[in-house]
Amino acid sequence: MKRNNISLRGQISQGIKDSFTIWKEEMVKTFHDQGMLIFFILVPLVYPLVYSFIYTEEVVRDVPVVAVDMSDSSLSREFLRKVDATPDVKIVSHCTDLEEAKELMKEQKAYGTIYIPDDFTDKLVRMEQSPISIFCDMSGLLYYKSLLLSATEVSLEMNKDIKIERAGNFTERQDEITAMPIEYTDVAMFNPQNGFASFLIPAVLVLIIQQTLLLGIGLSVGTAREKNIFKDLVPISRHYNGTFRIVFGKSLCYFFVYAVMSTYILCIVPKIFSLPQIGDLFTLLLFMLPYIFACIFFSMTMSAAIKNRETCMLIFVFTSVPLLFLSGISWPGSAIPPFWKAFSYIFPSTFGINGFVRINSMGAELHDVEWEYGALWIQCGIYFITTCIVYRWQIIRSRKHAIKAHLEEKRLRSLQADKTAGTIEAL
Repeated sequence: MKRNNISLRGQISQGIKDSFTIWKEEMVKTFHDQGMLIFFILVPLVYPLVYSFIYTEEVVRDVPVVAVDMSDSSLSREFLRKVDATPDVKIVSHCTDLEEAKELMKEQKAYGTIYIPDDFTDKLVRMEQSPISIFCDMSGLLYYKSLLLSATEVSLEMNKDIKIERAGNFTERQDEITAMPIEYTDVAMFNPQNGFASFLIPAVLVLIIQQTLLLGIGLSVGTAREKNIFKDLVPISRHYNGTFRIVFGKSLCYFFVYAVMSTYILCIVPKIFSLPQIGDLFTLLLFMLPYIFACIFFSMTMSAAIKNRETCMLIFVFTSVPLLFLSGISWPGSAIPPFWKAFSYIFPSTFGINGFVRINSMGAELHDVEWEYGALWIQCGIYFITTCIVYRWQIIRSRKHAIKAHLEEKRLRSLQADKTAGTIEAL
């Protein structure tokens, strides 16, 4: 019994030593391989800054548009003046017809057109609705948003004046009730500027963590296979003689690197660009713990498909935009079909993005994101098991190749010995 206890203790001790040996080797590989250094360090450092710099203005101002005023009346000119006075739109030209406006839009001298028909004022005089048309270059949705909101706000304001003028009221209070029977206040919660960066950049920051881990670990696996004579993932070494020690050693390396990089990406970058950041730091750290581990084990599992260094770029890079849509941030989650909704649950980014946005931008507590938090821990467990299966299979395969190589070497030595003996006998 004592011998068994010592043996068990020795096995545990050897497993821990091997795990830290693998961790040290993986750390050295990370900081000496230029490709891994780019994906693990340079990309997480630079990409968040690039995205944030691009959208730092939050909203688009003074979108150039052209006006086609077929009415040429005092009311139509007033409408155009008020639209031009809004901060989002700037009328750069007045055209005689739509064809001229189309040419300016084709040349990208303008991104929208406001068309006022010739019977605009006549219909208002007859107390009929008088439509105004807007046309926009849909290559940029923010142009459409700016033009539509500006035209809508001006039309609502002019509608108030027209209703008050025709009501024949005697007091200002009656005018207020006529203009707005039900008073309302528009409050943009958690994004008071209605800014593009405030709603999109937090999601992109979380996705960067998953994608760079996928690329970096995939590159590491591709390098390991290229250097192995049998194209195996696990090298023939006494330190790589156990599944858990390999998985623990490698994942510990990736966790140490991304504990630092995630803090920079999710805490420092939003502060640099003054993005909404009202969540509790401790709650955020607790939430990101399972997300990082889920991403690590997910990446280690997916990397089983990588055969060389270039493959990871072909497989993983194109997934970034679809995963952003599937998260339900850039496209409403309620509008995603059930199949794709279920498919999105495969990826840690789906739960990580939604949980991070609610904590960081909406001030949610951990119990408010218990669905996302629990799902990430479940993913940790599932992908840890799949990672162990992948590496166990690789260990068995590596042993088979080692035995086969040993037998082949033994056979060649035997043939060489027989050949040598035959030569001596002939002499």
